[in-house]
Amino acid sequence: MCNERTETDRASDGPGAAAVPGRPRWRQRLSTTLALVRANPTGRLALRVVIGVLGALVVTIGIVLIPLPGPGWLLVIFGLGIWAVEFHWAKRLLAFTRRHVYGWTAWVKRQSLALRLVIGSVGLVFVGAIALISIKYSLGIDVIAQVLRYLATN
Repeated sequence: MCNERTETDRASDGPGAAAVPGRPRWRQRLSTTLALVRANPTGRLALRVVIGVLGALVVTIGIVLIPLPGPGWLLVIFGLGIWAVEFHWAKRLLAFTRRHVYGWTAWVKRQSLALRLVIGSVGLVFVGAIALISIKYSLGIDVIAQVLRYLATN
């Protein structure tokens, strides 16, 4: 029977817990505040509702923005991070996503410069195609036809 406790155990104690070395001060303050809110049954329910609604809003905006050029996937992952504050399933899904993104990034870094350029070019072509399709169907402007018409007349 060992009475030793890890630093993580002490950090989750809530109010009055000792600061964890190497952990940012704002994060310790946030943990303490969340522990205070969770100590009250009404606060716990209110926190779950607020986190659920806020996370759903951010994820929904991110999903809408995925086909458009911009931070669609970043917002979806950020929304998962918001949900992970309160929901265990979101924390597991966020860890899964991080693991695979870091794995993909590490794999790309190990490849030759030529292959990295090909991967980057394919990514740019994909984003450009999505941008052109988005402009065509949302604004009704066929950019490719406009460019071809311009090149044919000049």
